[in-house]
Amino acid sequence: MRFTLRKKEILIDILVRLPAKSLVRFLCTCKSWSDLIGSLSFVSTHLHRNVTKHDHVYLLCLHYSNFELQADPDDPHVKQEFQWSLFSNQTFEECSKLSHPLGITEHYVMYGSSNGLICISDEILNFDSPIHIWNPSVRKLRTTPISTNINIKFSHVALQFGFHPGVNDCKAVRVMRTNKNTLAVEVYSLKTDSWKMIEAIPPWLKCTWQHLKGTIFNGVAYHIIQKGPIFSIMSFDSGSEEFE
Repeated sequence: MRFTLRKKEILIDILVRLPAKSLVRFLCTCKSWSDLIGSLSFVSTHLHRNVTKHDHVYLLCLHYSNFELQADPDDPHVKQEFQWSLFSNQTFEECSKLSHPLGITEHYVMYGSSNGLICISDEILNFDSPIHIWNPSVRKLRTTPISTNINIKFSHVALQFGFHPGVNDCKAVRVMRTNKNTLAVEVYSLKTDSWKMIEAIPPWLKCTWQHLKGTIFNGVAYHIIQKGPIFSIMSFDSGSEEFE
């Protein structure tokens, strides 16, 4: 029994050193390997090792396909193709080219990245804009389901995506506002693949304000908002679902 456990420890120690692309190929080796690589404990170990040691870390960049071409961006007759690529986090050399996950030429905007997952959607967000969670390392894409909580149109939509360590889940936070300042906040959970409408919105947020910029860190979405001459930072914890 001890020898069997030791063999498993050695196997795990070898596999956690491999990039995700190689691990996907090994899922077909046998059922025991597939169960091991797909287990939450292995995924957490693999992620923690790669993050702490900066192994298999890449920069995802959207750039012109021809670096050398000196094009005038204001010239309507010159049109450059955009290209997704992975670059080395250490040398900044191009490691591999990627095709658009949706197979289209229009480029989407990245609204957050965490643990190798990228959230992309339309450059100008609408309430019904499709939201995609993309893993460029293994070329997999998940499209979030259409929310059944929305029955009105919103004039402004803000979107952030990131990992919440407290609940061990990737979350997308969508803040929406109408021209009449009706506010709605929705949270998407990657674990349950579902949207949840946040009902408890504080009164101080139900006012005329202008959204300027937003980001997410450790599962908390931060927004710079402006009301008249006053600038404030509003935060929303996607785990506890509390505003500050």
